[in-house]
Amino acid sequence: MIVVGADTHKHSHALAAVQLGTGAIAGQRQIDADDAGHLAALRWARELAQERIWAIEDCRHVSRRLEQALVAAGERVVRVPPRLMGQSRRGERQPGKSDEIDALAVARAVVREGIERFPVAFLDEQAMEIRLLGDHRDDVVAERTRMQNRLRWHLVELCPELERALPARALERQRHLDRIARALRRLPACARVRVAQRLITRIRQLTREANALEAELRTMVERYRPELLAEVGCGALIASTLIGRTAGAERFPTDAHFARQAGTAPIPASSGQRDRHRLHRGGDRQLNRALHMIAVTRARCDPATRIYLDRKIAEGKTRKDAIRCLKRHLARRIWHLLQRHPDATLPLTSPDHASTRRPRMSVNATIPVPCLT
Repeated sequence: MIVVGADTHKHSHALAAVQLGTGAIAGQRQIDADDAGHLAALRWARELAQERIWAIEDCRHVSRRLEQALVAAGERVVRVPPRLMGQSRRGERQPGKSDEIDALAVARAVVREGIERFPVAFLDEQAMEIRLLGDHRDDVVAERTRMQNRLRWHLVELCPELERALPARALERQRHLDRIARALRRLPACARVRVAQRLITRIRQLTREANALEAELRTMVERYRPELLAEVGCGALIASTLIGRTAGAERFPTDAHFARQAGTAPIPASSGQRDRHRLHRGGDRQLNRALHMIAVTRARCDPATRIYLDRKIAEGKTRKDAIRCLKRHLARRIWHLLQRHPDATLPLTSPDHASTRRPRMSVNATIPVPCLT
């Protein structure tokens, strides 16, 4: 079996094939980043070995089309974080940096770490749609926040008393915007007043757009995984983050793999007689934030969760450590709910259990789904 590493770019991709057991170079090639190049890469790899695994540096914007072509052709593809590729390159005897060196480092990172430690590329068109809309809504909200900050600074000059009286997040509400607009109409006309009025108009437009996107996301989540919306603390926006950032829960063989991706798997930090675990700062931080918001909401609103946290604190854990334990349980439950056949009866506070390992997809299996997340 060989591992084909790919260093992806906008116009071309560098490929390097190595033997899985030894890391010895089996071949290297440069291809164009188009359909003809993807087909040439498949033919080249099939001539090298009957069994192969593709390792692609996880740069989603430039690697998506290559991943999509390979997975649609029945190839098994794993994603390699750029950090691991950099570590592998620094360990090479050959100094310097080039596309060929990077592709070789990607392949040898998989040989060194083991195939099972890397997430498998998975095709999920609906999850991709949800992620794109969710990311676009985040951009709209960020733009609205910039407009709100500018408006507040103008109000400091124009109506300082009114600005001080506005509560936090007031500029998201129409009644406060109407109040500011009435105050601006009473002021003498000048450039600052006109700019403030235009900012109010733009904030209202962005608020309507954000609300429309949220409603659309709720509809899509209800069609994709309605079980998520039934969870305490998981609204449409949190559910869309979980779906979009997971990019197909089927690519994680166990809930432990999903927890590592979400940054909720505890890291041992014991020393001497002190036995403890610390926060994992890796993983997908947006996915981690979504789980944290669910945990905080459950801790405030759900009696069963409060009992669980009180028990953990009684065992000697701090409040933060108890929340981290809760997030690990939530990662297990969310992983089950995101499966094609979710196990909705899994209790939140169930004791740790051995995760059921699903059978691995064969190298030549096909997945007839046309879009890649």
